Amino acid sequence: MDRSDLELVQAIRTCGSLSAAAIQLGWAAPAVTKRLAALEARLGTRLFARTTRRVTPTAEGDVVCERAHTLLHGFESLEAELRERQSEPTGHLRIASTFGFGRLWLAPALSAFQAMYPRVTVQLQLTEQLPDLGAQGFDGAVWLWSVPGHQSGQWVARRLARNQRVLVASPAYLRDRGQPQTPADLATHACLVVRENEQAGQSLDTWVLHRDRDRTPVRVRIVGPLSSNSGEAVRDWCLEGRGIMLRSLWDIAPQLADGRLQRVLPTWSMTNADVHWLAPWRAQVPRRLRLLIDHLAEQFRSEPWKATLPRAPRG
Repeated sequence: MDRSDLELVQAIRTCGSLSAAAIQLGWAAPAVTKRLAALEARLGTRLFARTTRRVTPTAEGDVVCERAHTLLHGFESLEAELRERQSEPTGHLRIASTFGFGRLWLAPALSAFQAMYPRVTVQLQLTEQLPDLGAQGFDGAVWLWSVPGHQSGQWVARRLARNQRVLVASPAYLRDRGQPQTPADLATHACLVVRENEQAGQSLDTWVLHRDRDRTPVRVRIVGPLSSNSGEAVRDWCLEGRGIMLRSLWDIAPQLADGRLQRVLPTWSMTNADVHWLAPWRAQVPRRLRLLIDHLAEQFRSEPWKATLPRAPRG
């Protein structure tokens, strides 16, 4: 069977008659009748049952029509991709991300991408609640937390970068209260809690830390006088010397680099906040979107926020 045979059986099933199929294909009616008869003879089976009023697929015809639909869609997708590859990417991309990472790291990466492909327009929406991406017209999201229900085959997830949440405090706080030596020591310190993305039933007053050397997990119940749903507010309190904070490296890299913050328990961290690309599954991904995902993966693969960090001591 060649492509014209596939188009023939698809048209006959869609139109329900040979004459209507001939009009859709732009063929003469006798040519459709003759071509179908030759195809059925070659396959050794009848594909359509004919009556004076209607032409309907047989069981074998249904199988052939379904496969024809799949193959023709594949031809069309391939041709569209080849046409797109021969032209400059164009169109609009709508991306969602969290406020902090989106502003500090994603926005510059999107700016660089748009400069590379000036016929592509990019809209970035910053939010602390993941939108309904498909229903609200988003092409995807750059997200830092696991999202329930988004591991199914209806979604596409790709890790763009690893990310650690680390314990930090100001030098003034550590001079006054001392440096914790074990995770258990945190129970005697003022700990600052960030309540971003808090979910029902979730306790943010327990930190699950992992030791870098062997990934040993330890659950630590923490207490402290200050908490907020604003990571920036908690970071400011930490800089003022009000307590110990657990925060992503990408967010506090400048303060660690210039010494305004110092690592606490530097061989322990929380590792559940990797940077991911998240999008609804789609059969055809536009070239501009594929290029963007690859660009982001390249930008973040090296975890650029680590570039200026002081070397952590071994322990």
